[in-house]
Amino acid sequence: MPSLATSVLQFDESELQNINKRLAHMSPEKILEWAYITFDKLFQETAFGPSGNVITDMLSSKNISVPVIFVDTLHHFDETLELAKRSQERYGFKLLSFKPDGCATREDFIRKHGDELWKRDDIVYDYSVKVEPARRAYEQTEARAMLTGRRQSQKGDRADLQIVEIEKSTGLIKINPLANWSFQQVWTYLRANEVPYNALLDQGYKSVGDFHSTRPVKEGEDERAGRWAGSEKTECGLHKDYFAMRAAFMARKEKQQSQTAVVA
Repeated sequence: MPSLATSVLQFDESELQNINKRLAHMSPEKILEWAYITFDKLFQETAFGPSGNVITDMLSSKNISVPVIFVDTLHHFDETLELAKRSQERYGFKLLSFKPDGCATREDFIRKHGDELWKRDDIVYDYSVKVEPARRAYEQTEARAMLTGRRQSQKGDRADLQIVEIEKSTGLIKINPLANWSFQQVWTYLRANEVPYNALLDQGYKSVGDFHSTRPVKEGEDERAGRWAGSEKTECGLHKDYFAMRAAFMARKEKQQSQTAVVA
């Protein structure tokens, strides 16, 4: 698998710190303009959550056209898929959808991996539906930089998020223009600008992932408390070390093959 490290602009740590200090005083719109003129092969990666929808609208307001990468896990809510279609119709962006390898439908995925894989092995599940399709997307598009909707106020692994980060294992640059925004700021922008959003937000959801691991947020809970409720998990793997995730996946597959051989 080719490394992305040679295909992106390279910053040393002090340059990256200076960039983040400068961007910290800019509005998200200005950050987006900076990203657009700084990087070629710039994409937006989104599952059409509130923050991603804000970024899409901001790009449109600045007449900036950026292709959108959508990792279709085949386990999204129907409301999410409907929003993806509605958002594309409104903004006219190029939508690039990537699904689990060798699967066009949820039924295909079940035939290949068995039912409820997320219950049996969440590492294999996350790698199969999120990590591998995303990495395939980056390679096929030759992406150099990615806009994401991650924010510090989402807490967990995102609490120390910087506006610009570089994946150490791959060199992919990730720009987080809303890093310093709160959920309330996101929600206010959505309503004030009549931005399309997921209908599930009106039912108590704040962060929407796969249907089997997402619930509405209770009063007083953190924004992402409805994701993987009852576990210590805070990320699906998209924003973790790719090679570490791949190594964990391969180890699980080897263990499964060994167990199958013993039984046989």
